[in-house]
Amino acid sequence: AFSLYLMAAILSKDKGSHTMKEISSPIKEGSEGFFRAQYGSIFKLAIAVSILLFIVYFMKSEDSNPHKDWISQKTIAFLTGFSFLLGANCSAISGYSGIWVSVRANVRVASSARRCYNEALQICFRGGAFSAIINVALAILGISALYLLTYFIFWCNQAKGMTIPEEKIPLMIIGFGFGASFVAMFAQLGGGIYTKGADVGADLIGKQEAGIPEDDPRNPAVIADLVGDNVGDCAGQCADLFESISAEVLSAMILGGTLVEKSNISEEVKAGFVLFPLAVHCLDLFVSSVGIMMTKTKEGLPEYRPNYGELEDPLTVMKRGYIISIILGTIGFFGITYFLLNPGNVKSVWLNMGLCGLVGIVVSLLFVFITQYYTDYNFKPVQRISASSKSGHATNIITGLSVGMESTGIPVVVISCGVIISYYLGEACGFKMDDNYARVPGLYATAIATMGMFCTGVYVLSMSGFGPIADNAGGIAEMSGQTQSVRDITDRLDAVGNVTKANTKGYSVGSASLACFLLFSAFMDEVEISTQGRRRFETVDIAKPEVFVGGLLGSVTVFVFSAWAIAAVGKTAEAVISEVKRQFREKPGIMEFKEKPNYKHCVEIVAKAGLKEMIKPGLLSVASPIIVGLIFRYIGELKGEPILGAEVIAGYLMFATTTGILLALFLNNGGGAWDNAKKYIETGMHGGKGSEAHKAAVTGDTVGDPCKDTAGPSIHILMKLLATITLVMVPLYVSGSSPTPAQML
Repeated sequence: AFSLYLMAAILSKDKGSHTMKEISSPIKEGSEGFFRAQYGSIFKLAIAVSILLFIVYFMKSEDSNPHKDWISQKTIAFLTGFSFLLGANCSAISGYSGIWVSVRANVRVASSARRCYNEALQICFRGGAFSAIINVALAILGISALYLLTYFIFWCNQAKGMTIPEEKIPLMIIGFGFGASFVAMFAQLGGGIYTKGADVGADLIGKQEAGIPEDDPRNPAVIADLVGDNVGDCAGQCADLFESISAEVLSAMILGGTLVEKSNISEEVKAGFVLFPLAVHCLDLFVSSVGIMMTKTKEGLPEYRPNYGELEDPLTVMKRGYIISIILGTIGFFGITYFLLNPGNVKSVWLNMGLCGLVGIVVSLLFVFITQYYTDYNFKPVQRISASSKSGHATNIITGLSVGMESTGIPVVVISCGVIISYYLGEACGFKMDDNYARVPGLYATAIATMGMFCTGVYVLSMSGFGPIADNAGGIAEMSGQTQSVRDITDRLDAVGNVTKANTKGYSVGSASLACFLLFSAFMDEVEISTQGRRRFETVDIAKPEVFVGGLLGSVTVFVFSAWAIAAVGKTAEAVISEVKRQFREKPGIMEFKEKPNYKHCVEIVAKAGLKEMIKPGLLSVASPIIVGLIFRYIGELKGEPILGAEVIAGYLMFATTTGILLALFLNNGGGAWDNAKKYIETGMHGGKGSEAHKAAVTGDTVGDPCKDTAGPSIHILMKLLATITLVMVPLYVSGSSPTPAQML
C-alpha cells in the first residue's frame, strides 16, 4: 500500500513542457523495449536451466534422499525446478519495477527543479523507494510462498504421531536463490554493457572530439546514454539487490534449521529461528518507510525566496532519514530477537543475537561512510585524482588506480571484524551441540549480523535508485534548454547520485561477502547429507593439489569474467563512436542545430551489443563450476575419493569469493572516484569544463565507467551465483549421489 501511495504521489506531479515530454518519451520506449528483448533472451536460458535442474534431481537415487519419509525424490525435482523459475520471475519483476518508475519520475524531477528543490529531491528519492519496497516485498512473498508450499507437501505426507520437520524446508527451496542470481547476472551484464557502451561512446566523441557538453542534444548517442541509466543502474541494480536479499534470507534459514535440529532448543521456539530472516525484512519495510517520509528539506528555491539560504546537500538530507531508519531498526531488531530467538532453556540467546544484528548495522553504516570517503569529491582521494589531472591523462589514471586499490583495505578489515565478532557472540550463547556441529551457533550468529545489515535495506536501495533518476533528469534539463539554475539543481542531484550508487555497491559487496560465507557452510553440510552422513566434510585442505588447483580456477574465473565484461563495453563504445562520427560527417548541420541526429540508430547499436555480449561472461559464470566439479568428480572416482569433486569446488568457492570481494571493491570505488573527479573539475576547479585537466578527467571517467557500472556490480552477483549454483548442484559433485551427465544420456 505504501508503494502505491508513493507511485500516486510521483505520478501526480507535472511532467513539464512539451519539449521535456518529447525527450522523455524515447527514453521510456528505449528502456522498456530493451528490457523486453533482454528478458526474453534470459528466460529462454532460464527455462533450459530449470529443465537441467529437474533432470539432475529426478535422476538422483531415492535411497540418497534423507527426507524420503516426507517427500519423494521426484517431488524434490519438481520443487527445485519450480523454485528456480519463481526466483527468476521475481527477479525480473523487481528489475522492471526499477525501470518502470525511473522512466516516469525522471521528467517530473526535471520539471520540479524549475520551481522547488525539495519537490525535485523527494520525487527522485521516492522513485527509488518505490522499486526498493517492491523488491523486498517480492523476496518475502516468493520465499514465504515456497515455504508454505513445501510445508503443505510435508503435511499431506504426515504420519500419525510425527512432527513436521520445518527445519528441513529451507534447503529444499534454495533453487529460488539460484533463479534470482541467474537472472540478476544476465540483467546486470546486459544492462551494464548497454549503459556504459553508450556512455563511453557519447563522452569520448562528444566531450573530447566535438567539444560539446554532456547530454547535449546534438550528440546522436545521448538518448542511448540516458536509456542505459535505466536498464543498467535501475533494472540491473534492483535485480542485484533482490538476489542479495534472497541469498541472505535462504542461507540464514538453512543455518537456523540446522541449529534447531542439532541443538537443545525447545520445540515451541524452533520455527522462530527458521523464520527470523523474514521477520527482519518486514521490520525493514516499516523502518525504512518511516525514514523515507522523513527525507525532506526546505521548500522553494533561493531565487524565489530571498531568505532561503544555501541549497542543502542532498546527501545530508538522505543521511538524516537513514539515521532515523537505523535507530528504529536497531530498536526493532532487539525486539524481534527477544520474541523469536528467546528459548527458555538457553538464556542469553536473544541478547547475543541482538548484538550480532547491531554488529551488522554498524558494518553497513561503516561501509556507507567508507565508500563516501573514497568516491565523494568533498574528500581527499577524489581531490587527489582531480589535482593529478592537471599533469595529464596518464597521471589521472595512475592516481585513480592507486585510490581504487587503497579503498579495498578498510572495508576488508570491517568485514573481518564483523564476521569474527558475530561468530564469537554466537559461540557464547550456550547452545548444547554435537561436536560435529559445534560451529553452527557461530555461523547462525554471522547470518544474524548479515540480517542486521539488511534491516534498513529498503532505504539503502532507495538511495541507489535515486542516482539514475537524477542522471536522467539532468539529461532532460540539458536537452530541453532549461536555465542554468535548473541545471545546477539537477547537477547537484546527479553528483550525489554517483555517491549513493557507489554506497549501494559497497553495501552489496559487504552483504555478498557474508552471504557467500554462509552459503559455503550450507554447501559443506549438503555434501554430508548427499553421502548420507558417511563422510564428514568440515575442512578444506588447500595443501591438497586438486583443491589448490580448484582455488586457482575460482580466482581466474573472476578475472576472466571481468575482462570479458569490460571488453564488451569497449567493443560497444567503438561501434557508438563510429556511428556518431558518421552522422557528424554526413549531416554537418547537426552541430549548428540545423539537422536532427538519428538517436534511434545508436539505441539499436547498443541494444544489440548488450544482448549479444552478455552471453559469453554469463555462461562462463554458470558453466565453470559445473565443469570443474564434474572433471574432479571423475578423477575422484578413479582415485577412490567420492567427494573429491566437492572438495575441489569448496576450494573454488573460497578463492573466487575472496578474489571477488577485493576486485569488486577496487572496480566500484576506483570507477566512482574517477567519475566524481571529473565532476569536481566541472564545478570550476583546476580550470573547469573544457580545460586540459577536464579532458584528462573525462578519460579517467570513461576508463572507470565499465569498472563501476558493468564489471564491478556483476562480480557481486557472480559471487552469490557461484555459491548458489554449487549448493544446488551438489548431487553432480558427489560420486554415487546421482548419475553423471553421460549416464543420463
